[in-house]
Amino acid sequence: MTTTPDPTPAAEPDASGTDASTTDASSIDASTEPPSLVRPETEWQRVSPRYIPVDMIGTLIFGAIATAAGFLPYWFGWQEGWFIGAGIAVIFLITLALTPRRVRAIGYLLREDDLLFRRGIMFQRFVAVPYGRMQLVDISRGPIARAFGLAELKFVTAAALSGVLIPGLPLAEAEQLRDHLVAVAETRRAGL
Repeated sequence: MTTTPDPTPAAEPDASGTDASTTDASSIDASTEPPSLVRPETEWQRVSPRYIPVDMIGTLIFGAIATAAGFLPYWFGWQEGWFIGAGIAVIFLITLALTPRRVRAIGYLLREDDLLFRRGIMFQRFVAVPYGRMQLVDISRGPIARAFGLAELKFVTAAALSGVLIPGLPLAEAEQLRDHLVAVAETRRAGL
């Protein structure tokens, strides 16, 4: 006895990977789908690429001072003391080499209820700062950052250890972001 193949073609999965013949749009319950954490229409805002030389100059100055201090035992007569200074110099050279990648990893995302901040390559840090908990939004500029037209934005909340610092923002963007966050924070606190 021979079997004949079924003349109806097998249903092919649609773009979502489900069988289109057995699932129709009205039978899907929207409440069973988990909410999306990051909306696709929003993107991470990165700090300015001009922050790379600012960070490198700061690291270079600190590295030169630390390396000179590491060579002090050698200069005072301990012959094996040069290992300390050389080790410190190598660590700072590696830090300088990783600076561009580390700066590109810094970013922030404005969401509906909070600001999400990220930084780090190997040891990543993500901090969510609720708008209603912001007590102070501060702009500060050091001499090197000021020479490059950059500023850093600092958020202070009620928790003592929860301050967030976003470095490397162009001054106009930092001021605009500060004004936006203060306005949003005032409306959220009014609702508490």
